[in-house]
Amino acid sequence: MGGAVSKQYLQLAGRPVLAHTLAVFEHHPQIEQICLIVPPADQDFCRREIVERFQFHKVAQIVAGGDRRQDSVAAGLRALEQGGPVAPDSPILIHDGARPLFDSSLLSRLIRMIAAHGACAVGVPVKDTIKDVQDSRITGSPERGRLWQAQTPQGFHYALLRQAFDRAERDGFYGTDDASLLERLGLPVQMIEGDYRNIKVTTQEDLLIASALLGNKKGNSL
Repeated sequence: MGGAVSKQYLQLAGRPVLAHTLAVFEHHPQIEQICLIVPPADQDFCRREIVERFQFHKVAQIVAGGDRRQDSVAAGLRALEQGGPVAPDSPILIHDGARPLFDSSLLSRLIRMIAAHGACAVGVPVKDTIKDVQDSRITGSPERGRLWQAQTPQGFHYALLRQAFDRAERDGFYGTDDASLLERLGLPVQMIEGDYRNIKVTTQEDLLIASALLGNKKGNSL
């Protein structure tokens, strides 16, 4: 983003991006608790300026994350386990805090698919032609009909996710997302179609787009 404030705390329609994201989980009836994973230096700030200020009662823990995404998710799993035994088929949902434009219907569909299949990711079919490029030269053009752009949330039965993380840690493997840890073990992961509006706020342009999309979403709900 290039500014002094981390992207998840930037203002979007009068609230921090992260507050919009958490609100969807907070108000969904099937979400029992939220484990918020943040940089270690942000824990007090998040508790005061996000969780307490906006009264997110389902946030049970604010956990210090790691150097990489996978380290942070692993820290969240450990925090959940410290609260007591976790049932093997408990659904664990993992979401990027900077994706505020998903909705409760997507969560409901994801939870149903986790119950049915054990592991599920959210994504959208790619719109553009994709090129393989090495040393600035095109080396191939993958068949677009098979390509999807991964989004979050992703969701898994606890036992499958724990198995995949344990194996990745043992092998020293880091994946690009959580689903990739199951894929490398040959464990099936379903894909459901998300929404092209479910963007990750990463640049200033993304913030402008998110603001416009959020305004349109609220207008359509009136």
